[in-house]
Amino acid sequence: MAQTNQAEKSNFPMFKGRPLVRCKDTVYYGNMQDEYVVMMKIMETKMEDGIEMASKVLLQMLRTDPAVSPKDMIVKKSEKASLYDAIDVAAIWLDRAMKNPEN
Repeated sequence: MAQTNQAEKSNFPMFKGRPLVRCKDTVYYGNMQDEYVVMMKIMETKMEDGIEMASKVLLQMLRTDPAVSPKDMIVKKSEKASLYDAIDVAAIWLDRAMKNPEN
C-alpha cells in the first residue's frame, strides 16, 4: 500500500514502484531514501525508424549514503545494448539489494 501512495504523490514516471528521473543522458532509477539507486548513462545512440534510441547504456548501482567515499559508492557495474534491458537489470539489482542488504 505504501508504494501506491508514493506513486500517487510522485511527479516522476514510475517503473515497478520506483521513480525514473532523467537529466540529459543520465537516468536515475530508485528512491534516494533507499540504500541504493541505479544510474544509467546513455553512452551511444542510433536512429531507428526515425527515432533516436540508446544503443549503449552504462549501469552503476550506487550507495546513497553520503558518508561513503566516492570510490566505495559504486557497488555493481554493467553495460547493456538498450535502455529497456538496462532498466530491467536495474530493477533486478534493486530488488535483490532490498532483500539482501549486505550486497
